[in-house]
Formats: sequence, C-alpha cells, structure tokens
Amino acid sequence: MAPDLIADPETDPTATYAVDPALVRRLVRRVVAAPRAAQHVSHTPMTGAPLASLPLSTREDVVVAVDAARAAQRAWARTPMELRERILLRYHDLVLERQVELLDVVQLESGKTRLQAFEEVADVALVARHYARNAASYLRPRRRAGLFPVLTQSTEHHHPRGVVGIVSPWNYPLSLSVTDALPALMAGNAVVLRPDLQASLTALQAVQLLTEAGLPESVLQVVLGDGPTVGQAVVDLTDYVCFTGSTETGRRVAGSVATRLAGYSLELGGKNSMYVADDADLDKAAQGAVRACFSSAGQLCISVERVLVHASVADEFRRRFVAAVEAMTLGPALAYGTDMGSLVSAAQLTRVGDHVDDARAKGATVLTGGRARPDLGPYFYEPTVLEGVTAAMDVRDDETFGPVVSLYTVRDDDEAVRVANDTDYGLNASVWTRDTARGRRVATAIHAGTVNVNEGYAAAWGSVAAPMGGMKQSGVGRRHGSEGILKYTESQNVTVQHVLPIAPVAGLSDESYARVMTAALRTLKAVGRR
Repeated sequence: MAPDLIADPETDPTATYAVDPALVRRLVRRVVAAPRAAQHVSHTPMTGAPLASLPLSTREDVVVAVDAARAAQRAWARTPMELRERILLRYHDLVLERQVELLDVVQLESGKTRLQAFEEVADVALVARHYARNAASYLRPRRRAGLFPVLTQSTEHHHPRGVVGIVSPWNYPLSLSVTDALPALMAGNAVVLRPDLQASLTALQAVQLLTEAGLPESVLQVVLGDGPTVGQAVVDLTDYVCFTGSTETGRRVAGSVATRLAGYSLELGGKNSMYVADDADLDKAAQGAVRACFSSAGQLCISVERVLVHASVADEFRRRFVAAVEAMTLGPALAYGTDMGSLVSAAQLTRVGDHVDDARAKGATVLTGGRARPDLGPYFYEPTVLEGVTAAMDVRDDETFGPVVSLYTVRDDDEAVRVANDTDYGLNASVWTRDTARGRRVATAIHAGTVNVNEGYAAAWGSVAAPMGGMKQSGVGRRHGSEGILKYTESQNVTVQHVLPIAPVAGLSDESYARVMTAALRTLKAVGRR
C-alpha cells in the first residue's frame, strides 16, 4: 500500500491505525509545522496497514526551526559539560528501560525483526554512554608544540559549529536518527533533524526520550517532509550537515553544501565483501554470513552482498551456507524468534526482484530463494543466494540493498583482496580465518572504512570508540570515536609568544636574523624537536 496524503490529521476512516493515534498526536507536537499543515500517512511494510498521520513541514518551517535552534544554541553551548554528561547517561537508561515501546515502533516502521531492532536500541545506548564519558576528553584544550620551546606556547581549542543539520534515512530509524545527534549536542551544537518520513515515529520517540532525560526542547528541532524540499532546506540552512543515504544523493548534498563552504559528513552506499579463507571455521562462517547478508533484510549500508570463498573450501561452504539460509524463518511478528523481516517498500521490492531477475536471465544460478513472498506481507522477499554472477549483471556492481548475496570462488588471499577492492565502494568488509594475524593482514589490504575479522559487521559498528565510515564512493568523514565529535567543531589555535618577537631585534639586520633562524632550525632538528 503506497503512502498517501489526507486532509484531516486526526482521522482516516478507511483503515485502523497500527499505532495509537493518541500517541502519534503527542509525538508530532515536536514537529515544526504549521497548525493546519498537509498530512502524510505512513504505512507499516509488515502488513501495509496505516501507521500514522504526520504533519508535513515546509521550507519556511525549516527556517523557523533553524532560527529557533540557533537562538537556543548560545545558551546550550554555555551549559557545563557535567550537565550534558548527566543528560546522556540518563538517556542511556531511558532507552534501555523503554526498549519495548521503541522496538515495536522500529519494527512497524522498518519491517525488521525484533532482534535486529534491538541492535538499534543497543547502539543508541552504547553511543550515549561513550560520548557522555569521553566528550570532555575529546574536546578539552590541548597544548601543542610552538615555534620555539618555552617562548611559543600553542593551545588547540574546539568550538561548536552552531546548528547541525541531520538528514537521516529509513533503514535504521532509531540509530541513524539520533546517534549522530548525540555527539553534536555534546559538542555544544543545536540540531535540526529531518528523519525520513518512513522513520518519523521512531525518531520522534527518540527525541521525546532525550527531552525526558533533560535536554532543552529548543536545542533539538524536528522537521518532516520529503528530501528535495525539506531535506534540501536543512542542507541549505544549517552550519554543518550530516547525511546518511545513497551515494547519488550524497553527491548532490556535497555539491549544495560546498557552494557555501560549510562542512559535511556523508555515509553512503556499499557493495561489501566477506572473504572465507581456507582455514576458516565453516560452520561459524556460514552462520556469520547469514547475519552479515540478511540482517534487516539486507537493508543495511554495511551488509554483505558478495561472499568470496577460497576454492579449497568452496563446495563445503556453499553446502553449509545454503542450508543455513534455507533454515531461516521469515515473518512479521512483533516478538523475538524470527530470522528475517520485510523489505520497507514496493520500490525496494522492485529493485531486489529486478536484480535477481536480471542475473537469472543472464545466466546466474539461484541456489536458494529468488522470489517474493506476498503470503507473509506485501514486501517480503526470500533470502537469496546467487552463483555465476558476471560483470554483465546489475547485481555484480550495483548496491542491491536487499536480501541478495552472490558467491564467488577465489584462489588465494591476494585474489580475494583484488575482488573485494574491485568496486567503487569502500564501506565495510569481513574476513573469516582461524589465523587472526592473517585476518588482520588481509583486512588492512581491503579498501574499506571498517573491516571485521570473524564477524560480519556488528563488531566494528559496535566498537564506538573507533571511527566508522566509508572510503571511495561510500562517503566522507567518520562517525564514532574522536572523529565523530570533533567534526562538529571548529578547531582554533591560540598561540602566545613570550619575551622575544618572531622578528629581528636589537639592531639585528634581516640577513643576520635569517642566519640566526637557520641555525636555530638546524639545532631544533638535531635535538629531535617534533
């Protein structure tokens, strides 16, 4: 069932809503929109039932939101770091305490399973705790080496950029709506958030919990609407832009922001590979591949879409992997126990089906799956394993963003690295081997921002003290760790010069000054000055 527009925000006489309209009304009060704004009806991909009637913001509303955030940011930037820390630690607790209601809405909006929705709850808690406990250290002023020892004293400071605009996607409605906002807020910025319309209820619940944790409401503004109008307004009007989405759209975002010399970070698409070496534990690798390829029905930028298997174990791995895929359970239950849920929309279902049909028509073999499952819900598609994929097929190089993986046989580690790097993308990769030293060597040769050894994606993603992001066409900038908060700041160098100026003194000629400086520079090198 396609989303549509209705005139009345309170009622829809054609169907029963999957989410209590009273809850929706409480949540949408946070949206910056006109009192009689146009309404958008979102639907759950699980059954096609309507979820919520959502007010649509306009470009003028985004102006209002940015202005309000800018006014609030000045006071927020003066808030003691200890208070910001307490807010995030309280938020950590609230997310875990309220996880049942969060899980319900994440599932209803995204179609994913309960366990995969829990990944988002855990991720938000991890990020909140990390930045609550580490932001002060990341942001503290640091002494840097000056031009001359003792006489020149430099200090590096970090100041908030102002208003950060976050444009987040539908596939991880909780994680990607709020985890980029948390470090931005800890750095003293205000935030204007535009979640995807399909992820709006989850985002609004996440924001509501932040308010309950103590965050001033005006510091985080929410606008709702499409990308070309409302998303573009956020890109045009904020001081720094954080965007997660497709590479095609990311290029347009970068071009827009660059014209006004503002900063941005982009996490974009991927065509991620998993390598199964000849010494891998094949049972663990097969189960790991199921998680890596089919979590969130493959609708995950860091999901694996290509599995490269050493020739000596290819037949045995194929047997175990296909058996594991065929044992998966599919369904729309709001409960734990299902292995894979639904695609999010008719457009995603069409893309997945087109990739599989094109590959099959051009000679690829479908080892398992390869068909839609309308008996389970409108957008269900079976987890699919292909073999014999060639460069003539769309699925070889284009991101599918669905439950489809292709198997390739390689002769050795070097060929695995070449195939893994034979893509315009460089977001995530996975290496499976009993020899972890070998795994690290292979991993560092792969051109991807994160590489997991003996895990598909969750180990690197969950290690929030380390940077996460893409190489090549998979993005610019990083989330997590120090880079994930310092990107939201302007660095400043304050240097104090003592006693002597950096200039000729006491009648010293320019030529003599140059000789003295030359000798000084040689001496500093000789004594190991950095």
